[in-house]
Amino acid sequence: MNIEALTDDVTTIGHIVARNYRTADVFKKYGIDFCCKGGRLLEEVCKEKNLNLATIENELIEKMAVVTPVIEDVYQSMQLDELTTHIENVHHKYVRDNITVLMGYLHKINSVHGPKHPELNEIYQLFEDCGHELLQHMIKEETILFPAIRKIVSATKNGTKNIKPFFFGSLSNPIGMMENEHTKEGERFFKIAELSSGFTAPEDGCATYLVAFQKLKEFQNDLFQHIHLENNILFPGALKMEEALSRD
Repeated sequence: MNIEALTDDVTTIGHIVARNYRTADVFKKYGIDFCCKGGRLLEEVCKEKNLNLATIENELIEKMAVVTPVIEDVYQSMQLDELTTHIENVHHKYVRDNITVLMGYLHKINSVHGPKHPELNEIYQLFEDCGHELLQHMIKEETILFPAIRKIVSATKNGTKNIKPFFFGSLSNPIGMMENEHTKEGERFFKIAELSSGFTAPEDGCATYLVAFQKLKEFQNDLFQHIHLENNILFPGALKMEEALSRD
C-alpha cells in the first residue's frame, strides 16, 4: 500500500500532515519542511533531497495506522471562524508572551558566552528579526485576514448570496502574503536550529544557556504548529468556502 491509497488525494506534504499530525515526526526526522512548504509533492521532495521515497512512505503509513490524536481531530472539525480564534488565543498569545523573555535569555548568553561562541550573536539577531516580523504578521492576520475569513464563514452559515467585495480582492491575495511570510520565518528558524546544533547547549554552557535553547526549541515547535494550522487547514478551507460562495 502507498500513501495515495490512504490519503485519497494528491500526496502533498501538507495534506499528509493535515490528515494525521503524527506523520510530522517522520518529516522532522528527514529534515522535510511540512509547514512552510507543505504544498510540495512528497515524491518531488524526496528526489530533491535524495531520499528513498519507499522508505519514507512506509514510515508514514506506520504513523497513519495509529489513531489520529484527538486534538488533531478537533482542529479538523473546528469551524474556520473557531480556528481563527484558537490561533489568536493560543499561538498569537504564545508569541507575544515569549518574545521578550527569550530575547532576554539570548542577550544574556551572548554577552557572557559570545566570545567563545560567536554563533550566539547571529542567533540573537535572527530571533530579534523573527520576533519583529511575527508581531507585524499577527496584526495583519488579526485585523485583515481573520475578519475576512469570519465574514465568509458567516455568509456561508446564513446562506448569504452576495457579500461586499474585500478591498484586497480574493482571499488568495492576503493568504499568499501570509504563506510567503510563513516560509521566511520557517527558514529563519531552520537557520537558528542549524547554528545551535539542534538547540543543544555546549558543555561549557551555563543553566541560562540551556534554558534559552530549550525555550528556542519550544518556540519553534509552537511556530510550526501555528503555521501548520494555517497553511494546511485554515487557508485551504477558507479558499474553498470563498469559491463555493462565488458559484452561488
